[in-house]
Amino acid sequence: MNFHLTDEQQMIRNMTRKFVDDVVAPRAEELEKKGEYPYDIMRQMADLGMMGIPFSQEYGGSGGDWVGMHICIEEMSRGDTTLGGLLDVTTSVVAQELYVFGTEAQQRKWLIPMARGKTIGAFGLTEPGAGSDAGATKTSAVRDGNSWIINGTKQFITNIGLDNASLVIITARTKAQKPGEKEQINTFIVPKGTPGFTLGKRYDKMAWQHSATHECIFEDCRIPVSNFLGKEGRGFAQHLAVLETGRISVAAIAVGLMQACLETSLKYAKERVQFNQPIINFQAISFKLADMAMAIELARNMYLKAAWLKDNRLPHTLEAAYAKLYASEMCEKVASDAYQIHGGYGFMNEYAVSRYYRHAKILQIVEGTSEIQRLVISRNLR
Repeated sequence: MNFHLTDEQQMIRNMTRKFVDDVVAPRAEELEKKGEYPYDIMRQMADLGMMGIPFSQEYGGSGGDWVGMHICIEEMSRGDTTLGGLLDVTTSVVAQELYVFGTEAQQRKWLIPMARGKTIGAFGLTEPGAGSDAGATKTSAVRDGNSWIINGTKQFITNIGLDNASLVIITARTKAQKPGEKEQINTFIVPKGTPGFTLGKRYDKMAWQHSATHECIFEDCRIPVSNFLGKEGRGFAQHLAVLETGRISVAAIAVGLMQACLETSLKYAKERVQFNQPIINFQAISFKLADMAMAIELARNMYLKAAWLKDNRLPHTLEAAYAKLYASEMCEKVASDAYQIHGGYGFMNEYAVSRYYRHAKILQIVEGTSEIQRLVISRNLR
């Protein structure tokens, strides 16, 4: 096994790390407090080609791979997990679904500007009654001549509230076309601004304040038949396929956040003096730091392995679930330990670990909860 990064992958790491240190990290706290969307940062990310790393140049990408993409997501999340989340949804999920399942016309119209970072995508799976049980989708799509008419509600939809969001890819239940056939779940591209498609409230969250999260409401929303995405009856399977990559991405986000926790805690432990010596000299602190470093190393190796398997077109369902589950669970512990090392200062919003602690929990929920990951793993073990 070769654990060395390629020159291109190392270049992506160095480029993203410098961008995060110079541009992202210095503004992360301010953006979180104000809840302002960082459009200027997104434009710079687009100029650096971050949204299109794993896609071919023909479709607006740079011809890289998924290992490189997830290295970018990790480094971005070290500075701001919301921007790591933006890359997860736009690139790993939405753009990939267009890349793998879209028609040539759909790719030309929607994928190319997304891979170039000119637009952002959103992913509509979750509904009020369909969370972990995503197959319980109630949103409906009815064929009417050369159109589909969509009715229903999607919730907790990331990115769609951004001005540069161009579309949401949704699942919807379609009626049987012939006697004896069952209802199907299919996938549709719904452009933002389509009549009958409106945004509900912007959710008030405990973290990720500068990430746009909204309800999507469809009331007799009419889209052309050309916006049908993928194969008939395979919409749910298509969504689950790209969510495997999303799980690798969440693992990378978690590793980036853990790395930020370690770097911040290590600096603080060297500077904070109690009982006439830096607190890093105390075993209670140094052992926490050692455990944090070990968790990061293991979680990083897990997501890189899953991404490598994907690049080599090998099965990676189990490895993606392993990586997502372990990284997100350890991220909560690492963030808690970082908070503990800072003591009372960790409770103060002026210290970054307060933000890290708030950001950690959601990673156990998005792209499939920890419970769902254990279900996936246990089913594969059988």
